[in-house]
Amino acid sequence: MAGPSEIVPVILCGGSGTRLWPVSRRSYPKQFGPILDGDTLFARTVRRVAAPGYAPPLVLTTSEFRFIAADELEAAGVEPEQAGRIVIEPEMRNTGPAVCLGALMLAARDPRALMLVLPADHLIRDEAAFHRAVAAGAAAARAGQLVTFGVRPTRAETGYGWLELAGPPGAGAGPDPEPHPFLRFVEKPDRARAEAMLEAGRHLWNAGIFLFRAGDILAAFDAHAPEILAACRRALAQGREDLCFFRPGAAAYGASPAISLDYAVMERLGGGTAVPLDCGWNDLGAWDTVWRESPRDAQGTAARGAALSIGCRDSLLVAPEDGPRLVGLGLEGMIAVAMRDAVLVAPMARAQEVRDAVEALKRAGAEEAEEYPRCHRPWGWYEVLARGPGFQVKRIMVRPGGRLSLQSHVHRAEHWVVVAGTARVSIGEDVRAIGPDRSCYVPIGERHRLENPGEAELHLIEVQSGFYLGEDDITRYDDVYARE
Repeated sequence: MAGPSEIVPVILCGGSGTRLWPVSRRSYPKQFGPILDGDTLFARTVRRVAAPGYAPPLVLTTSEFRFIAADELEAAGVEPEQAGRIVIEPEMRNTGPAVCLGALMLAARDPRALMLVLPADHLIRDEAAFHRAVAAGAAAARAGQLVTFGVRPTRAETGYGWLELAGPPGAGAGPDPEPHPFLRFVEKPDRARAEAMLEAGRHLWNAGIFLFRAGDILAAFDAHAPEILAACRRALAQGREDLCFFRPGAAAYGASPAISLDYAVMERLGGGTAVPLDCGWNDLGAWDTVWRESPRDAQGTAARGAALSIGCRDSLLVAPEDGPRLVGLGLEGMIAVAMRDAVLVAPMARAQEVRDAVEALKRAGAEEAEEYPRCHRPWGWYEVLARGPGFQVKRIMVRPGGRLSLQSHVHRAEHWVVVAGTARVSIGEDVRAIGPDRSCYVPIGERHRLENPGEAELHLIEVQSGFYLGEDDITRYDDVYARE
C-alpha cells in the first residue's frame, strides 16, 4: 500500500524488442537479456525506483515472463510478495490497456495515487537527475496534470517520436528541472524533419515515461478511449489470484483495442505538460544505440563477450561469453551479433531495419525469429544441443530448490546424466539421489519428477528418444508453479 506522498512505479515489461534480434526475441526480450554488461535492464529499472519516496512497484508482464520477472524482483531486493503486484496480461495489447488496468488497480485504493509509468527496457545513467525530474513532475501531477517526460535531443534521431514544446526549454535542466507546456506529439520523423526539429531547439525526444494521478488518467481514458476503460474494468472484475500474481479476465482484456497510451489518450489532449530529462537516457531500441552506450576502443569499435576486433572501425561486435567465437576483420560501420543459433551482420546505418529481417524470418517459418536458444522456466532453463530423427539432446539447469512438475510423456523416453550438483529423481514409486557421472532412464508413459535439493545449481544432460519430441507432449499431475 502506497503512502499518501509516495509515487507508485508501474513497470511495463511485455515488449519484444525485435530490433535487437538475435539477442532479444519474443520468447526472451531485451529487458531480461544480456544487452549490456552487468544487470538486466529490468533489474536496473526496479532498483532505480527502490528509493525514498517510491512505493513497491506494480509490474505488468505476460504469462511466459511472470517467473522471470518475479526472480528479477527478488534479485533486485524486492520480494514478489512485497511488490505492489505482478499483473499477468492475458495477451499483449500495447501500453494503452496496460496503463489503464494499472490505474484501475491503484484507483481502487486511492484515486489520488501518483503512478509513474516506466518501460522496463530503458537505460538511465544519471539516476539522481532522473529522480529530480520525477520530483518536478510530481508537483504538476498532484495539481491534476498528465505529465510526460522528454529527453533533450543530441542528434537528428529518426527512430524516436518527438515532443514539440510551446517554447525552448532553456539551456539545461539544472538541479531543478521545470515542467514545460507542450503542443503536440510528433511521429518518428524522416531525416530532414529530424534535423529541422533539432535545429529549432524546442523539441524533445518522447521517452515513453509518464506521471499522473490514477484518477486523472482514468478520466482521460473515459473521455478519449472509453472502450479501453470498459474492457479493463471488466477484466479487473473477472480477475483471479495465481500464486503471487494477478490474472485479469482474458476475454475481457482481449476485447480492448491494442493501442499505445500515446495514441489512445496523450495525443488527443491537444497538448500537455512535459518535463525535460537530462539523465543519460537511452531506450536501447536498436543496435546502433547499444553501440553508442558501449565502451569502445580507439577506433570506435565495441566488442563484447567472445568477440575479437582486428582492424575494425566504428563497429559493434557481440557474442556470448561461452561462444561462438566472433572475429571481425577490417569492418567499418558494421554490426555483427552472433548467438549459438543465429548471426546478424548489417551496416550500422541500417540498424532500424533489423525488425524487417525478423519479419522475413517469420514468413519463412524460421523458429529462430522468435524462439530463444535457451528456454527459461520457473525452475531454471534448458537449451537444445542437438536434434535429429527420433532423438533430441538438451542441457538442463535446475536452480537450488527448483522442482519440475510431476509429469509423463506419451511419445518419448528420457535418459538423464547428471554432470554437476545432485538431483532428486522420482520415477514411478522409485525416489533416489543422483550425483555427477550418474544416470537414470525414464520409460515412455512413466510418471517422473526432477528436483534440486542442494544449494548449488544442478546441471544435467537429457537425451530424448521417440517419434515425437515436442514440448506439448507433457501431462502434468502436480506443479508447484501452478502451470496449466
